[in-house]
Amino acid sequence: MKWKPKTCKVETLGCKVNQYESQYFREMLELNGVVEALDNESPDLCIINTCTVTHDADAKGRTLIRKIHARNPSTKILVTGCYAERDPKSIANIDGVSSVIGNKESFLSSLAEFGIDQRPLNITRFDDHQRAFVKVQDGCLLNCSYCIIPSVRPALISRKPELILAEIADLQLSGYQEIVLTGIHLGHYGIDLSKGKPKSEWCRLWHLLEKISLRFPNLRIRLSSIEAAEARDDLIEVMRTHPLVAPHFHLCLQSGSDEILRQMRRRYSRQGFIDRCERISNALDRPGFSTDIIIGFPGETDADFDSTCDLSQKIGFFKMHLFPYSPREGTPAASLKDPVPAPVKLQRRKILEQIEQENLQKYQKCLLGINEYILVESKSAKRSGWVEGTSSRGIRVMLPGMIDAVRRKMIPVTITGVYQGMLEAEPLPYQETDELILLPAKQRMPLALISI
Repeated sequence: MKWKPKTCKVETLGCKVNQYESQYFREMLELNGVVEALDNESPDLCIINTCTVTHDADAKGRTLIRKIHARNPSTKILVTGCYAERDPKSIANIDGVSSVIGNKESFLSSLAEFGIDQRPLNITRFDDHQRAFVKVQDGCLLNCSYCIIPSVRPALISRKPELILAEIADLQLSGYQEIVLTGIHLGHYGIDLSKGKPKSEWCRLWHLLEKISLRFPNLRIRLSSIEAAEARDDLIEVMRTHPLVAPHFHLCLQSGSDEILRQMRRRYSRQGFIDRCERISNALDRPGFSTDIIIGFPGETDADFDSTCDLSQKIGFFKMHLFPYSPREGTPAASLKDPVPAPVKLQRRKILEQIEQENLQKYQKCLLGINEYILVESKSAKRSGWVEGTSSRGIRVMLPGMIDAVRRKMIPVTITGVYQGMLEAEPLPYQETDELILLPAKQRMPLALISI
C-alpha cells in the first residue's frame, strides 16, 4: 500500500508563475484528501517551489530547505521549480530532500507515488491574495545574454482560451474582482496556438484579452509584464475599447543605453522604447508605466547610466524594480569583462531611487481629481480607519473604510490628494456612479459600510 500524506505545506520562491503553480499544487493535494498543516504542526509532506533567476535565489532555496528540515526532520521534502530543473544534483545532496523534479509535468506525475493522482482542471482561489493570478503561457524563446530562464523553461506552451475562461469563471465565483494574466513571456501568448493558421484564426494576447473582456464585463483584467515591442497597436486598441483592462504597463526596460541593450541582446532600441510608450500614452488616458532595470551591467559607463536615467524620467516610471547586475553562470553575459564595482552600483541605485520618487510624485499630481476604481487589499499602515488598495493604473491609493467590509471589493472613488506619499481618495456616492459600478446590484455594499 502506498504511503499517503495526511498533511502538507507548499512553500514558494520567485515569480507570479511560481505562485500560480504552487496554488495549483495546493488544490491538487486538497482534491486528493491532503490538508494543509497548521503553522505549529509538522507536515507529512512539504513541496518547495524554487526560483533560479539569480545566485541569491538559489541560496534562498537552499536556506529554506535546510530550515524546514531542521524544524521538521520527519517531513518528506519534495523540491521542484526552476532551481530544481537547473541543478537537481546540488539540491539532492542537501540533507532532508526526498525528491528533486524540476519539470512541472514530471513533478505532478511523481506525486502518484504518494497516492496523489487526481488533478483539478484549474485553480479556484488564490490564497493570501486579494487578486488572482492566472497563468496563460509558459516558456521563453528569447536569449537575453544575462538570463538563465530560457534554459530551464524553454518550451513555449500557451493554454487554450476555453481553459483560461473556465478558470476565470471559477475565480469570479470565489469573489475575485481583478485577474492578473501572467506567464514566463506573456507577450508570446498564442504563438504556438496560431502557428500555421491564417491570420483570421490567430489567438494572440490581444485576442485573449478581448475574449476575457467580453465574457467577464465586470472583471478588471491586468497584464503582469510584457516587452515594449509586444505592446502592439492591436493590444492597445483592445485596452482602449475595453476600459476594464487596466491601463497599467509593466514594460521591462533593463537599460536606456543602446550599447548596453545590444550587449544584453534585447530586441529594441532606446528610441523604439520611447516611441512605443508615446503611442500608448496617446491612445489611453494617463496610463501608468513601471519597469525593471538592471544596474551595473558589464561595461556600463557613466554615459550609459545617464541614458537610463534620462529615459526613466522621459517615460515617468512610477515604480522601478532595480536589480544590481550579478553574473549568472551558464549565460553569455557571465563571461563579459569590465565589471562595474559594487560601490558604483550602489550609488547608481540611489540615483534611480530618487528619480523613481520624483516620477511617482509627478504621476500622483496628474491623477488628482479623477474618478478611479480601487481594489481594496489591506488596512492602511499610515492612517487609522483607512484602507489601501490598487487603482486600475497600478498605483497605491488609500481611502476611508473598514477592512472587513471592503476587502477584495472594487470601490469607485475620486482621487483627492496625497497623504504621506500615497494618494488618498473619497468613495463616490452610488447615485453619482450608477452607470459605472462594476458589481451587480446585489453585490454592492451600502456606502455606510465603505466610509467612516
